[in-house]
This record gives sequence, C-alpha cells and structure tokens, in this order.
Amino acid sequence: MAATPGYLTDWPWKSLGSFKYVLLTPWIIKTTYDYVTSDKSERDIGPILIFPFLLLRMLNNQFWISLSRYKTAKGENRILDKTIEFEQVDRERDWDDQIIFNGILYYVGYYALDEGKNFPFWRLDGVIIVTLLHVTVVEFLYYWLHRALHHHFLYNRYHSHHHSSIVTEPITSVIHPFGEHIAYFILFAIPLTTITLTRTSSIVAFAGYVTYIDIMNNMGHCNFELIPKWAFSIFPPLKYIMYTPTYHSLHHTQFRTNYSLFMPFYDYVYGTLDKSTDPLYEKSLRRKDESPNVVHLTHLTTPESIYHMRLGFASLASKPYTSPKWYLRMLWPVTVSSMIFTWIYGKIFVVERNVFNNLKIQTWAMPKYKIQYFMEWQREAINGLIEEAILDADRKGVKVLSLGLMNQGDELNRNGELFIRKYPKLKMKLVDGSSLAVAVVLNSIPKGTTQVVIKGNFNKIAYSLVLALCHKGIQVAVSKQGDYQKLKSELEGGDNQDNLVLSRTYSQKVWLVGDGLSKEEELKASKGTIIIPYSQFPPNRMRKDCFYYSTPAMLTPKHLENVDSCENWLPRRVMSAWRIAGILHGLEGWNVNECGNEMLNVDQIWNASLQHGFTPLTKPLN
Repeated sequence: MAATPGYLTDWPWKSLGSFKYVLLTPWIIKTTYDYVTSDKSERDIGPILIFPFLLLRMLNNQFWISLSRYKTAKGENRILDKTIEFEQVDRERDWDDQIIFNGILYYVGYYALDEGKNFPFWRLDGVIIVTLLHVTVVEFLYYWLHRALHHHFLYNRYHSHHHSSIVTEPITSVIHPFGEHIAYFILFAIPLTTITLTRTSSIVAFAGYVTYIDIMNNMGHCNFELIPKWAFSIFPPLKYIMYTPTYHSLHHTQFRTNYSLFMPFYDYVYGTLDKSTDPLYEKSLRRKDESPNVVHLTHLTTPESIYHMRLGFASLASKPYTSPKWYLRMLWPVTVSSMIFTWIYGKIFVVERNVFNNLKIQTWAMPKYKIQYFMEWQREAINGLIEEAILDADRKGVKVLSLGLMNQGDELNRNGELFIRKYPKLKMKLVDGSSLAVAVVLNSIPKGTTQVVIKGNFNKIAYSLVLALCHKGIQVAVSKQGDYQKLKSELEGGDNQDNLVLSRTYSQKVWLVGDGLSKEEELKASKGTIIIPYSQFPPNRMRKDCFYYSTPAMLTPKHLENVDSCENWLPRRVMSAWRIAGILHGLEGWNVNECGNEMLNVDQIWNASLQHGFTPLTKPLN
C-alpha cells in the first residue's frame, strides 16, 4: 500500500479474490453469442479476439517474469544485488488486475463506439498515427504526470506503492493503485481512441501498440541489462528514444531522476537524466555469471511443480506446495510439453540465489521428475546429469555441493559416494546432509519419550537414528527382520543392545517414518501418534487425529537474503536440513565429504546450525 492510501487505491473487485475473472465472463458470452447468431457477411472477429489477446498479454508477462528471475539468479548482467522478499511478492501478486481492467474497457469501447467495429487487419496510416501520437503526446504527458506523481502529496497517497519495490521485477511495472491505473489508461488510450474515431484503426495497430507497451514495461523493470551496446553504436540517436533496464532501475533507487516513459528524450530536455545512467549500463553489461560458494542440487517433483518453482508462477512459488491447483489442469498442454522437452533436451538450470554472511549460494535444478528416479533405465541418465553438475560446479570454484531430494539415493549413487570414488581429486566437497537430518529428527522427538518405532524404507538416516536413540536409552522398535539383524550386530556387546526390539505392533506414540510408509500402516497408528518424517518427502497425512511434523527442516535466520519462494511443501523461510547442511559446510569451512556411509558428528553440526541462527521447528504442521 501507499504510505497514506488515497481515494481509489483498491481495485473494485478486490473482495472477489481469485474469482475476479468472472467479471469477463458476461462479455465473453455476449461477444460469442453475437458472433454466432449474426449473419456471416456481418460477423466481426474483433470482439472475439479480445479474450485471447488478454491471455497472450498474461503469457507475455509470465515469460518476462521467468526470464528475469532466471537471469538474476545466474547473475549475468544483473543490475542490483539487493534482494526481493516475500513482502514484495505478496504486494505484486495481483499484477493481472490491470489486464482484467483493460479487457473490460476494450469490451465497453467496442459496444459504445460504432467506429470500433469491423477493424481491418492492417492499415498503414493508423500505425503511423499511433507512432506519432505516442512519441509526441503520450511520452510528453507521461513525463509530466510521472513528475507530478513524485510530488509528496500524490507520492504518499499513490505512487509510493509502486516505489516500495527497490529491486524491480517485470510485474512491478503494473503494480499501482487503481486510481493511478485509470490515469495511465486514459493516457495510453489517446492514440487508440484517435485511430478508432478517425476510422484508421486496425487489429495490428491496436494489438501492436498494447503489446509494445507491455514489452517495454516488462523489459524496463527487469533487474538485468539486455540491450547490447552495439545497438547504440550502430544508431546513436537510439539512446534518446529507447530506455534500458538500468535506466529505469536508477529511477527506483534515486527517485528524482529518469522520469521518462520509454523514451529518455524528455529527461535530456528537462535536465532530469541521472548522471550515472551510462556508467551503470556499461557496468551491468560487463557483469558475468556469478560463481557461487555453495550449490544445492535439487530436481522437479510432480509435473505441476514447474508452476510452483521460483521461475514459474511467483504467487504459487511463495506458498508451500500442497496439492495441484484446479486451474493448473487447464494448462495440461503446457505441462505435457514441458515434460517432453525436459525428458529429451533438459539441462540443469539455476533456480535461486541467496546470500548468507557473504556466502554466495545457488540452487540448481535437475530436469528430472520424481517418477523418473524409480525407473531403473533412467538411473544412468540421472547420474550423468548429477556428474555433469558436480564437474561444472568444481570448475566454477564452488566449495560445497549438497545433494537434495532423490539425487542422493542409495540405489542411485550411494549418497554421492559414486562420484567421490570416480573423481578423488575434486576440490569441492560433496554433502548429502544426512548428519543434520538426523540431528533435526533427534531434536524433534518430545522430551521424556521412552520408545519410538521406525516405519518405512530403511536408509542411512534411519540407521544412524536407531543407533543414536539406543545410545540415549530410548527403546526403538524395528519391524523388518533384515534391518533388525544388521542393527543388532552393530550394538552387540554394548550396554544398549536391549533397547533395540523387533516389533510389528502399532502402539508406540512416536513414529519415525521414511519413504515407503503405506497407507495401511499409517491408518493403524493409534490416536494422538506423533509422526516425525526422516524422509525427503512427507507422508500422506491420512490421519486427522495424529500430529505430523515437517520433513527434517529448520527456520532460516532473517539475514539469509533473497528468500522469496518456498522450498517445495515447506513453510516460508523454512529450509530442508539437506540444503542447510551444505550452507553450514561452507560457513564452517569443513574440509570433508559427507557421502556413502560417512557421517559428521551429529552434535557438532546441530550446534553449528544453532550458532548460525537456524531455528528448530517445534510445532507439528497440523
């Protein structure tokens, strides 16, 4: 919100929430009905094209959002290193309001103006008129409107809402109070209304002008520079008629310079051009991909997870991933196409960047879905991509790479040991995060607990948990004979061997569960059972009368920068133990690998996590 919100701040349909799109429904129905029932010789395709055009505008915006987030995460040509947080994501969540607003006004204009009907596809005179009016009238009026909006009266009531975003994203361009959008629409309507009333309009002129505005708006609010220097060398006057992302970025940091819309000409004329525009532009162009200190390697999960990633829909990425939203099913052509593309041509890509006490951190994603990790014929390809990521990170000088989700599977690469054996001279340390995961689970068990049961698939973490709990004097029930025998031989001869029992009962009140917990077993838990996962993926949560803890994770400290998305199903600013483990390795400078059967001292890594500000999750998620 603005500092002191003025009249017409909120959108009229704010109370509708996600159902705001119903406002377009009557118009879509009416235009479709009119088209179908009219005589073939009188049919007008114009109003039928309005709704598809609105969808194309949204697609255009989403393209810029994804591109900007990808480029800024990599670091190449990045302008500002300041961070984006959840507060900005929430403030910019309703960027599509202006598209709905424009759509309604397009429909109203069509039915209100006889001149607005039966546009031809192309007319050269209309395109020329739009161009001239934009260059002379729109750019000039916008410059002075923009300067007026920076007067303290209007700035505090309206424009400060837009400037709350110091580091801009493409959608920042349309985050304004409703009243401000009315002024912008009137301004941009001048060329369109003119060609409509003079009957020189065309579909190309109308749609082309709006698309031009969208592209320039989105480009100017990217936090990376993309206009090549050679463009200004070939045509020097270009710097007066086209701005750059760095040009407008300075307006968001300096506030009193670079007021122009898309053409810096008027800033030159009226002396409001920021003197650092050219130096910042050249500095941003020279900037190379960032070399991180720590990399976390994760992968896609469900087909719909592409929309919940940071590079996908920002509003979904900023919330924990639960079940797929109903409207995502309508995007199944995109979902299926994405799956086919990643299966055939997929490469590892950068998803996110963070900064922690000057430690540069990146998250890389594998273009592989969870289901593929269960396919034996896919394992070689998956290991090949992991190996490629490890070697690439080592070449870039990365100090630590942590393996997230299923990238560390025992049957896949034995928690990364395969790569350590293959490349013994790696300078980088490989971490599977098992030690911190064990520490988190151990510290999640309620004090006073005397017995627990292990359910689900047995792995390295489960094995370490059982040994640690037995040494603490807590009885551990194991249901599988093979796991029991392996653990018993490890404890044999010690004072704690009686703490391990073979039991297939379901009476224990504390369950430690891994992957593979069946629904049948989960339903047999007694009322009030505390279910603590040690798995990468959470259990099904079949029971409403049981208490489910998060998968091993901790709350991150506030000085972890650039946190604007959730890690899979985890709450905001909560990070998985496997990911945190890599950060701790980087912070502490531990010169050891954590792969295969190797484990770090559980107490040491737990204390390190607390000392660096990570906080245990003390309450069940439900």
